[in-house]
Amino acid sequence: MKKSLFIVLLFICPMIQAFSKDITPIKNKTAYDFLLRLPENYEETGAKQPILVFLHGKSLSGTDLARVKRYGVLYAMERGHDIPGIIVAPQTSNGWNPDQVMEVIDYVLSNYNADSSRVYVCGMSMGGYGTMDLAGKYPDRIAAAVAICGGGTLGYACNLTQVPLWIQHGNRDRAVPLSESKKMFNAIKKCDSDADVTLTVIAGGTHGSVERLFHQDGIYDWLFSYKKSIGDEKAIK
Repeated sequence: MKKSLFIVLLFICPMIQAFSKDITPIKNKTAYDFLLRLPENYEETGAKQPILVFLHGKSLSGTDLARVKRYGVLYAMERGHDIPGIIVAPQTSNGWNPDQVMEVIDYVLSNYNADSSRVYVCGMSMGGYGTMDLAGKYPDRIAAAVAICGGGTLGYACNLTQVPLWIQHGNRDRAVPLSESKKMFNAIKKCDSDADVTLTVIAGGTHGSVERLFHQDGIYDWLFSYKKSIGDEKAIK
């Protein structure tokens, strides 16, 4: 039994170490500590990379950065999903402040070969609120955003008409009601009926089950199809 366990660990440990080498914890540089993952060919290509920011929900709050890998973008990558670009996963201990998230983005732009016209954000639950608030306060900085089972600040609705936004919410969510996403969608459309905003209601989706979206290509293909046009407030495909 002990020999079998040793053999299993012999195979598993290198895999865990290999994954850990791909992710760098960045601490005490910005208001939020964050995990950073650079693409495999980052040094070789020399090409500017898109930035994808993942904002976690309340359950991952705290000061232990390893928690941020428990679900979402980094977790999907750990499970074998290939996601391009520079992945940034900050951690908060008390809600998301859009100014402080932007401070993280600016740090990455200043210290890595990143493309300021391709900054994307996605989040779930509390991170869904943070996603809409970040894009709403900085519509000129975000190329596209995906907010899952969250909501947002109605005061940012008109600003959000400038950012391609995909809102997704399960109709059986008991933690954050679907009405939170509907309120934001309706407010954005009220500001501009032609706004590039989509609300997808996931039949049978609960607050936790919609996490599977991070393990599918759909949201990433959609996000990366947009790019901020220089001198233009809106992102273009």
